[in-house]
Amino acid sequence: MKRIKFFTMLFVMALVSMNVNAQSDADLGDILGQGDYNVISTAVPFMMIAPDARSSAMGDVGVSTSPDVYSMHWNPAKYAFIETDFSAGLAYSPWLRSLVNDMNIAYLGLSKRVSPKSTVAATLRYFSLGDINYRGNQNEDLGTYSPNEWAIDVAYSRKLGKYISGAVAGRVIYSNITQGQGDYSKAAVSVAADIAVYYTRDVYWFNNVDATFSWGAAITNIGSKMNYNESSTEKDFVPTNLRLGPTLKLDIDDYNSFAFSFDINKLLVPTPPYRDSLGLVAAGMEDNVGLVQGMIQSFYDAPNGFKEEFQELTLGLGAEYWYNDVFTVRAGFFHESQNKGNRRYVTLGAGLKYNVFALDVSYLVPVNNTSVSGQNPLENTLRFSLTFNFDKWGDNTRLERVN
Repeated sequence: MKRIKFFTMLFVMALVSMNVNAQSDADLGDILGQGDYNVISTAVPFMMIAPDARSSAMGDVGVSTSPDVYSMHWNPAKYAFIETDFSAGLAYSPWLRSLVNDMNIAYLGLSKRVSPKSTVAATLRYFSLGDINYRGNQNEDLGTYSPNEWAIDVAYSRKLGKYISGAVAGRVIYSNITQGQGDYSKAAVSVAADIAVYYTRDVYWFNNVDATFSWGAAITNIGSKMNYNESSTEKDFVPTNLRLGPTLKLDIDDYNSFAFSFDINKLLVPTPPYRDSLGLVAAGMEDNVGLVQGMIQSFYDAPNGFKEEFQELTLGLGAEYWYNDVFTVRAGFFHESQNKGNRRYVTLGAGLKYNVFALDVSYLVPVNNTSVSGQNPLENTLRFSLTFNFDKWGDNTRLERVN
């Protein structure tokens, strides 16, 4: 019970701390006339969008949830503990439908166990920005084009011990958002990698209740910067991200189980500094740096110090209930500081599993308005996932109970 109280206190402290930032003395941004709003912008932000209906129904958590075919996005190390020999999944989301009617995100995932300790996986994600009519400098019609972005991933995950696994993943990211309609504009490409670890173990923490504790950590999108202009040397960071957190699963009886998950995310990308009228850094650190330097300084380069660094953490809380391993309902909450993007929403979802087939759906409900019109662009976001799981691998994936 002491452990459970500790995790409960951790959840509450995280929620409270995320809102403390609004109550402090004057910041450097106010002094310099630039305000507190200081969002970290990157290329290809679609790489941070939750692709599947399961995790997106649980507040965008997934670094330590039970493994599935969509683990590539969250933590590829989970694949080593997946209970199927082969899995295939397809996810789809109509995106920003409160603003436009033709943006979509599609995601295809495959995983294959190659030995009792090893699994390989591959995924493809595709982001269509819809049809856009381009106009010239004299407002002449340049035609209608369909900008798009995509990424192809491959991963290798292996058990490093009875309860722990590790993974590496490689990725090619392609972004063609200008379709060549602009002076010297071009498509951009990045090559990136992930490293991840996953720990899961059956535990006795409650009387007469089976429990499994899991923990995961992943650094994703460690990749080269992207350049959309042939005449410019300035490049944009890809969204390199640190994700970590725990999951506690409780098997109440043979029919009912609950799982509770908690994810923390931190972009490992430099924070934009405050600049004076000459464009020189007045507070913070220069953000035009290399990949490795950018990852390192992202922990201490915010103009407003530790307070602002803490605001850069995003928090996801999620819960999942299963009945008889056939029907599930899910709920979650996602929080981001109002100075770092101001995304805050409740998520809901449900799923049905029968034999090798599983169907999941999620729904997003914003709790704040982030646009001038008073309408949140994420309002009424739906995601759908269709999954096929074949051939249980059997006892090789069974976890050993420990006291």
